[in-house]
Amino acid sequence: MELLKTPAEARAFSRAAKARGERVALVPTMGYLHEGHFSLIRLARQGAAAVMVSLFVNPAQFGPGEDLGRYPRDFERDRVLCEREGVKALFAPDVLAVYPPGFSTSVEVAGPMSAGLCGASRPGHFRGVATVVTKLLCACEPDLAVFGQKDAQQAAVIRRLVRDLDLPVEIVVAPIVREADGLAMSSRNVYLSPAERAQAPALKAALDEASALFARGERRAKRLAEAARARLEMTPLARIDYVELVDAENLAPVEIVDQPSLLALAVFFGATRLIDNAHLTP
Repeated sequence: MELLKTPAEARAFSRAAKARGERVALVPTMGYLHEGHFSLIRLARQGAAAVMVSLFVNPAQFGPGEDLGRYPRDFERDRVLCEREGVKALFAPDVLAVYPPGFSTSVEVAGPMSAGLCGASRPGHFRGVATVVTKLLCACEPDLAVFGQKDAQQAAVIRRLVRDLDLPVEIVVAPIVREADGLAMSSRNVYLSPAERAQAPALKAALDEASALFARGERRAKRLAEAARARLEMTPLARIDYVELVDAENLAPVEIVDQPSLLALAVFFGATRLIDNAHLTP
């Protein structure tokens, strides 16, 4: 496995692979890899011979008071795990390689796609995401890039970004990978205290509550969201950020679920903010 530190090295790797007739896939990550990331890598391997993983904790997507400084990091562990998963190149630039002195450009997807849900709670977050993903795609020049459905809003923003800018890359979104008790896998789960971890599966239980009501014929978004919220409110350590139903494509709020929609949750346990979602399709 090659270790790449600069955009020029990443671009050279990708172009060499393509010259050999290989498709190139990119799996962007912020490291501290878990089974959810491995599912992305395995999906990437199904569509490309040369799989690249990027490992970069992007400061531009963290707001003031968020967890940039304490975000879990273990480069050597991640390097070994990537090699074990058959990754051909690990692109691990430092901050100055991505944002050199004088850097003054940003990319933003406007409208409800980035303004609502997590965008309302974390102003500027998706501008940071869109900017770094654009840079990664330009540096690595992949044929396809794989993202996770747990970050559904991020995936929607990136799909729109790629369409709007005519970037020559296929965006693949992989299903959520969960722990045995239903908690969506996330690097931030390590922040949870034992008591918080025991109650965190309430997110999946809330999604299941609303999904069961939907299966029984309920189509009013307000009623479905209320069912999920009521389940979360039974959880003593849970502090709700939002529970919303939005259009699955453009993430605009919906009143009646008569088209593919996304039920999205964000919940704090202590200082740890967890997200989850489920598709509701009539």
